Amino acid sequence: MTELRRGWTTGACATAATKAAYTALLTGEFPDPVQIVLPRGQTPSFALAVERLDDGSAMAGVVKDAGDDPDVTHLALIRSTVRPGPAGSGIQFVAGPGVGTVTLPGLPLDVGEPAINPVPRQLMRDAVTEVAGGSTPDLVIEISVDHGEEIAQHTWNPRLGILGGLSILGTTGVVVPYSCSAWIDSIRRGVDVARAAGLQHLAGATGSTSERTVAELYGLPQLALLDMGDFAGAVLKYVRRHPVQRLTIAGGFGKLSKLGQGQLDLHSGRSQVDLPALADLARPLGGDELASQIEAGTTALHALRLAQSAGVDLGAAVARAALDTCAAVLSGSPVHVDVVVIDRAGAVIGRAGHEESEPRGRAGE
Repeated sequence: MTELRRGWTTGACATAATKAAYTALLTGEFPDPVQIVLPRGQTPSFALAVERLDDGSAMAGVVKDAGDDPDVTHLALIRSTVRPGPAGSGIQFVAGPGVGTVTLPGLPLDVGEPAINPVPRQLMRDAVTEVAGGSTPDLVIEISVDHGEEIAQHTWNPRLGILGGLSILGTTGVVVPYSCSAWIDSIRRGVDVARAAGLQHLAGATGSTSERTVAELYGLPQLALLDMGDFAGAVLKYVRRHPVQRLTIAGGFGKLSKLGQGQLDLHSGRSQVDLPALADLARPLGGDELASQIEAGTTALHALRLAQSAGVDLGAAVARAALDTCAAVLSGSPVHVDVVVIDRAGAVIGRAGHEESEPRGRAGE
């Protein structure tokens, strides 16, 4: 099997572009390729895609290579424009076109700051300090991303209150293919922003249908909704460390069947529905014949249809099993968790845990 090719974060690309631009501002020449030092000591080199030297400023750009990772910023052109700042001002960061601005608290940056994360900022500071011979220059660094505002619509940025474009990210500078670290980081930032806004009921949903259903069920604002995808474990573990009063986990029958079987990564390539386990859930409710049919079946959907035909509430049983898994992960935390299981049309077919946190007689129950 061929090893997947690693790539570079937006932060690494911005650092390379910044180092090249500042070198040209001082010397009149752009280094191409330009080499940088990453937090773990790697020293990759980057080719320049664009460069421009003007009177009093310099711009260089690097095309991001995400390797074999399906990253929405793959092949984005990341530019850095540098110009001298006022005496004694140190290094200032500015969001250029395609880079977002923070508008909500809870992120590792203050409201009003450009969405250039702390590690990339430090990488750029180190790079220009090296070029300056060890002293910190008075410098304005403006980072921009071509078409960044459009690309950002396919990320978590709008719901995190990062408006106007992308974030410049990365803690190691390296993109590990299919690590999904950016998605998991977005889940964590979603929790942070919601907590900073004072929200105490959050919902992690496996997809847009379950998200819409749970939002309507509980009247939750968008800020409370976490695009969990397959990463149930990431949501549960982070909320355990950063608690809220209540967490709802919502998803389709197949995904939450896997959660009920103890799987915390619900991706089809990394975990499978255990049909014998589903059969065991169905046996006390519908007998051995139904259990045998489910065990001999092919999919979770088939199991659900068999149970429904037999008048067995398998959705509720899956919800209770998923609740047990969630409660085990959250053990010792003050978080109350409940589970909502939906079908493909978005109808609720199973709930568990809500009885303990909602007043009896609530409409619709």
